[in-house]
Amino acid sequence: MFKMYRTDMETNLTVQTNEYIKGNWINMVSPSDEEIKTVCENIGIQENFIRYALDSEEKARIDVEDDDNTILFIIDTPIMEIEYGAKVYSTMPIGVIFVRDDYIITVSLSKNPIMEELTKKKSRNMITYKKSRMLLQIFYSNAEMFLNLLKKLNKETEIAENVLKDSMKNKELLKLLSLEKGLVYFTTSLKSNEVVMEKTMRGNLIKLYDEDEDILEDAIIENKQAIEMARIYRDILTGTMDAYASIISNNLNGVMKYLTSITIILAIPTMIASYWGMNVGLPLQNSPFRICSNCNDFNFNWNCSIIMVKEKRNA
Repeated sequence: MFKMYRTDMETNLTVQTNEYIKGNWINMVSPSDEEIKTVCENIGIQENFIRYALDSEEKARIDVEDDDNTILFIIDTPIMEIEYGAKVYSTMPIGVIFVRDDYIITVSLSKNPIMEELTKKKSRNMITYKKSRMLLQIFYSNAEMFLNLLKKLNKETEIAENVLKDSMKNKELLKLLSLEKGLVYFTTSLKSNEVVMEKTMRGNLIKLYDEDEDILEDAIIENKQAIEMARIYRDILTGTMDAYASIISNNLNGVMKYLTSITIILAIPTMIASYWGMNVGLPLQNSPFRICSNCNDFNFNWNCSIIMVKEKRNA
């Protein structure tokens, strides 16, 4: 789907519109082929510019088309999804297209907090005809989102660590592995975003005013901070996984020692019973104090003893 917004120059209020007018912002979220074709025909750009941003594996970069005077900015944004009941952290591309001085187009594979936040603020902080300002706001909001999700990811790591202390299963260890994979995605995307922002800062791709440069500098600082946080969390998580893998092994060894001790204790009477169950003489089997086979009495019985002696002599 796609929606168009326009800011009135007199009132600075942003409203939704259906007319293709210079200064519009076109927000496209998982657009269909028909919607892509409609937008491209009305504003006069190639479909590839929109389709680039719909590739989930697209890398953050800047693409300039001199013939159409069109600039494509692609950055990676963090996302958190629920898969099989567990949180999964990854990234997806967002495309920002400058179409001459007429339109700004944002393209994303699915709904994301950055665009939703911009649409919520459309009546206050967003001015659609200031394309450079919108792009830098997206840069800054994206860096802030990375920081927020990194904090959540670190909290998930701490919870998994507490569970792992007394665990002998692989479930929490696999969760840490999933979190580490998310940190790899975050680190790679943040470095690519940094290249895009620095190229925007030192290049002459878009016109930047003094206030715009301040916003871009803040976005670059936030992005660098996110890179450092992701690196630290990743190093800590890698060491933690190695340590807790050893802890799980030690816990399992302790249980095995306990079970081995029980097995040895139970094996002793079994071994004795097995030995005396063979055709061998038993201790005290000829004692007069043993249980008498005639009277089934454990006490000493002289009569039974005399009878037993006579039976032996006769034999």
